[in-house]
Amino acid sequence: MYPRVIALFLFIFASGALQANDAAVEMPLRFDPASTFGEAVGLQAPQTFEIREQHVRVPTVDLTVEPDDLWERIRRGFSMPDLNTDLVTDRQIYYINRPAALRQIFTRGQRYLYHIVDELERRGMPTELALLPMVESAFNPMALSSAQASGLWQFIPSTGKSYNLEQNWWVDERRDVIASTNAALDYLQTIYEMHGDWHLALASYNWGEGAVGRAVSKNRAAGLPTEYQHLNMPGETRYYVPKLQALKNIVAQPELFGITLPHIPNRPYFVTVESRVALDLATAARLAETPVDEILALNPGYKRPVLPTNGSQSLVIPASKVEAFLINLSRHDPASASWRTYELRDGEGLESAADRLGISATRLRQVNGLSPRARIGSGYTLIVPSESEGDRITLANLLPTKPQAGAVEPPPPRTLIQRTVVRGKNGRPMVVERKVTVQESAPAPARGKAGPAKRDAEETDKPATKSGGKAATPTRGAKPGKPEKPSRPEKAEKPVKAVKAAAPPAKGKPEPKRR
Repeated sequence: MYPRVIALFLFIFASGALQANDAAVEMPLRFDPASTFGEAVGLQAPQTFEIREQHVRVPTVDLTVEPDDLWERIRRGFSMPDLNTDLVTDRQIYYINRPAALRQIFTRGQRYLYHIVDELERRGMPTELALLPMVESAFNPMALSSAQASGLWQFIPSTGKSYNLEQNWWVDERRDVIASTNAALDYLQTIYEMHGDWHLALASYNWGEGAVGRAVSKNRAAGLPTEYQHLNMPGETRYYVPKLQALKNIVAQPELFGITLPHIPNRPYFVTVESRVALDLATAARLAETPVDEILALNPGYKRPVLPTNGSQSLVIPASKVEAFLINLSRHDPASASWRTYELRDGEGLESAADRLGISATRLRQVNGLSPRARIGSGYTLIVPSESEGDRITLANLLPTKPQAGAVEPPPPRTLIQRTVVRGKNGRPMVVERKVTVQESAPAPARGKAGPAKRDAEETDKPATKSGGKAATPTRGAKPGKPEKPSRPEKAEKPVKAVKAAAPPAKGKPEPKRR
């Protein structure tokens, strides 16, 4: 009987377990957070969130509206293909590790960038080129290289003359912001049309279009790529385009590099005014109610403190000061100028002009770059400081160190060797030498108007050679002991050797042979 009871009990237990399993499969597992187990493990009731579709706004740029910031205008005009090389990364690291220098470059550029960008857009050129003066001169218009390249765009004298940039005693248009920018963009357009590639055009600007053309031809002949990065070129040129690309990347995304660009309003920084009133830079600064340093930075092409007096004069002043300048100019008394020009009259010398002007001759020579021996004649234009000489320190770098064309500097005295043949103690002829100093005279200065020079100050007339008097011979190339024939009167222009007649040889002794 017991076995049957046990079997019946097992059957009932098994049936209940199967029903429980079926219920577990049909019903999902539910967890009651209020249960003792839930409290034990520290679980909380799950939170529910409503998920909605998020619409990400794509930023758009309205190209019909001019941006307020000049940097944004520059970014919109970027159109050169990007250069992605290790050298670009290297230059990016170089610039971002020098934030103070980079800040100084951007600050200098605030004066000139608007004008450059305006010219680029007018010509349909990429605005990356507005950053090129950062590479060339760090936006310093007074920059001068060891190769005598000058200005924002670093023109050498010969290339400057090829692009009609005037260079004389009064002005150097390689440093003039407006003139040099026009010339630089003309040149860049020319070499771009030559190569059809902006990277090659930039390499030509640095290395020369002929050199780049030869490098391209060499690669083409060898079946090699002719793009900029594949050419064999000097190290300076190899880094040249990567520098510009690095600056472009920084300007495009300054926040990515941890750089803060100074705000530059998208409006003209300066304007050019014309004046028929004789002006100097110190007076112009006073009339424009602007610091002299700012006027010098906007007019770096002028090499003297006073503007040349050849008709109307162009002056660049801040755009915000035009109204004040014109009002003050209308009330200006020319006698109150800090500097002025004075033209020598017929028969008037520097000393008499100094007396007339109420200034010492020494000071007048100093401010005009004239040595005490320089000779000038009528028509020569002098720059004359006022009694107060305001802003003397600021304008000191504009004082000439050499005179303008029309002044004649006598050559320095020459030390010559005079040789004389005399009888020695033993009765034989011997040569006696002594040094003599000869001062050659300078030609008379040319008469007529000197005005703004058409050639460099170094190009002065060659001095004539003094003739006549006691002849002497220069040391260089002389052969001691070799007497020369006396010079003929009609050929007395050049110094010649003067030899005293040798004494007759002593009796019984032969005359020495001469070669």
